[in-house]
Amino acid sequence: MKALVIPFAAAAGLMLATGVHAADAKAAEALAKASGCMTCHTAEKKLIGPSFKDIAAKNRASKGAEALLIKHVKEGSKGIWGEIPMPPNAHVKDPDIKTLVQWILTLK
Repeated sequence: MKALVIPFAAAAGLMLATGVHAADAKAAEALAKASGCMTCHTAEKKLIGPSFKDIAAKNRASKGAEALLIKHVKEGSKGIWGEIPMPPNAHVKDPDIKTLVQWILTLK
């Protein structure tokens, strides 16, 4: 019994450390759709903008990745992924932006 508890406890700890739990991933994806993110992005492939997985891969190791991506989502950005700028998303609430960015950074 102990042999089963330790691996499950370790897995649960890793899930908690990501900031977005597996159960919340579907909610975050629904939030991305409702917020208009999926107009330009998909989780897997480049659309107009880069895929969420590519964004995560490029930024995950950076210390200030979450804050930087929150700023890019809120204020917009240009020249990072090519010529097409990302418009500001001031209509999305700050807590929702944080949830979206945390979810994106978990994608692999």
